[in-house]
Amino acid sequence: MASLAQQFTGLRCPPLSTSRLSKPSVFPKQNKMAGLLPVVSAVAISNAQTKERLKLKELFEDAHERCRTAPMEGVSFNLDSFYSALEKYDFNSEIGTKVKGTVFNIDNYGALVDITAKSSAYLPVQEACIHKIKSVEEVGIVPGVREEFVIIGENEADDSLILSLKSIQYDLAWERCRQLQAEDVVVKGKVVGANKGGVVAVVEGLRGFVPFSQISTKSTAEELLDKEIPLKFVEVDEEQSRLVLSNRKAMADNQAQLGIGSVVLGTVQSLKPYGAFIDIGGINGLLHVSQISHDRVSDIATVLQPGDTLKVMILSHDRERGRVSLSTKKLEPTPGDMIRNPKLVFEKAEEMAQTFRQRIAQAEAMARADMLRFQPESGLTLSSDGILGPLTSDLPVEGLDLSDVPPAEVTE
Repeated sequence: MASLAQQFTGLRCPPLSTSRLSKPSVFPKQNKMAGLLPVVSAVAISNAQTKERLKLKELFEDAHERCRTAPMEGVSFNLDSFYSALEKYDFNSEIGTKVKGTVFNIDNYGALVDITAKSSAYLPVQEACIHKIKSVEEVGIVPGVREEFVIIGENEADDSLILSLKSIQYDLAWERCRQLQAEDVVVKGKVVGANKGGVVAVVEGLRGFVPFSQISTKSTAEELLDKEIPLKFVEVDEEQSRLVLSNRKAMADNQAQLGIGSVVLGTVQSLKPYGAFIDIGGINGLLHVSQISHDRVSDIATVLQPGDTLKVMILSHDRERGRVSLSTKKLEPTPGDMIRNPKLVFEKAEEMAQTFRQRIAQAEAMARADMLRFQPESGLTLSSDGILGPLTSDLPVEGLDLSDVPPAEVTE
């Protein structure tokens, strides 16, 4: 214990300061303005908000005053523009109304069309074309295509409209037929059916009736089926849905154009041992084996084949019997060209036909002149200068001049 007491005795503690006990604790001095900062900031924010509110109030009052006194001032979208926008997006949905729309989806049965209505419209495949098709894609109906349609009905299940392109195409087809009838032109029609009175042919997408009395050939309805024949319009009545056609009138027009020496384009229909039958605009002509070339043709199949297209010249035309004789022999620049170089024959066809016609004209003129020389009672004679005129010593200047007939042979 003594040693422990000695140890404590050696320790010295600093005396307690009476100043620390008697004087209050002193804290560091603070800036007096620091306590005022939050107050000043709050006042500044409050003033800024007040100014903003006042500014908005002034703008509102100014806008209210302008709306009350001049509501349309400075507004580009006026009342007329509003009505125009309504007309653009609002349309008459009655049956028969034409609308424009854009295809946005297709399926096996038709196409969905956006016509800016409350619901989309549908174009069935059977209403997409005047001709029979299996899918709308066959006639170019694909997403993105914009067309004009006609409303033909409404689907009660979802209130969607049913559209048609075929109805519009029918209207155009009738208009086209009326125009063709007015122009009195010959058209081609495909025979697709028959009944006891005639055959049915499709022209411009419409089914027309051709009575048997208006068919020039002796072919039966079965033989004409699926063939194209030339036709002319007899009656076009859209209201009664009557379209009457005539093959006889069309053939008469074609035959009137078959002048001797004229060059026509034809298609080989069939080959026989004695020649080839050529279709020249609905008329079958015979190209005899002897009229194919100046050189002998032992086998027609070596020169022509069914389906070949060629130029031929009309040699003769028997309208009563309906027979036309043709020739390529007369079109050969050099004998045998039809066998060796038929392309050259077709290129020179018009030129060679012109030479043939000149020879015919010269032969006819000389024949008439010979007859007049031996028939003075006719009152006409042919002078040494080739002038055909009255039988007098003084021939008139206006007499028929035959001296300008070109030579029969072509000179190089």
